[in-house]
Amino acid sequence: MNQAREGKVRLLDGRNLAYHEYGQISGYPILLFHGTPGSRLWFVDDEPISHQLGIRLLALDRPGYGGSDPQPDRTLFDWVNDVKEAVQHWELHEYSVLGVSGGGAYAAACAYHAPLGLRSAALVSSVMPFVSGKAPRSMSRSNRAVFWLCRYMPWLMRSTVSAQVKMIDKDPQRFKKSLREGNRHLPASDRAVLQHGEQQEAMMLHMREAYRQGPEELVRENLLLGKPWGFTLADIHLPTYVFHGTQDTLAPYEEMVRYTARAGAIQVTTVEEAGHFLTEDERIWREILLVLRDGQLQRC
Repeated sequence: MNQAREGKVRLLDGRNLAYHEYGQISGYPILLFHGTPGSRLWFVDDEPISHQLGIRLLALDRPGYGGSDPQPDRTLFDWVNDVKEAVQHWELHEYSVLGVSGGGAYAAACAYHAPLGLRSAALVSSVMPFVSGKAPRSMSRSNRAVFWLCRYMPWLMRSTVSAQVKMIDKDPQRFKKSLREGNRHLPASDRAVLQHGEQQEAMMLHMREAYRQGPEELVRENLLLGKPWGFTLADIHLPTYVFHGTQDTLAPYEEMVRYTARAGAIQVTTVEEAGHFLTEDERIWREILLVLRDGQLQRC
């Protein structure tokens, strides 16, 4: 199996966009957009299912995360332009995008603009637009608190994140214990994911890289996600697939149902009794990759 590959795309404005590549290098390209916060490091090793399916995964750091240069005051549509440049750099003639959690908003923006070569998009456990900039009451209290702190007490949010990073660096076992025993606000399926040592290692790697440049981008991006997107899901005409767990409270299921109800180009797959971490379920992960590769839902 090929080892994972890394690199950077030099953009026209001089910024660098970092990426990590998994799967089959000659396979169908799918661009991965991480959550908020997040990074290009999605897997500890290379990803076996994408190899099996003949898929090339290109995971990107958004500006200010990991190895990508910051872009203060960026918008969702600025990300579409970055993606266009990355696609040109890789000389991709067709591709799909997959956004998880906060990354779903960026996948939706790409689907709305439908740049040349984009064949389809997937929104997995995705956030939905906020009303008047406020997180919905159906969102877990702890997650609402993050958005509130970013908006009204960003200094405290930065301090909290810095303490978390220090724990990862200085006392990783304590951090792993907090994953196993904390997170009581999560549904049972999500807490079960965090009991496994491999998942804890991946989470630690992913989050540490997300904060490589400090906590500032988390604050900026949470403010961005609370603003109007500039389009509705009903405005999307590109084939778009939504996967969402009924027990998800980080990106509330109820909000997804409300916003996709009148979006004709969007096909929704509801996962019963599942929470936020859908991509950790191999069956669901395979189904997501297959629908983007083949353009039709297949039950695995």
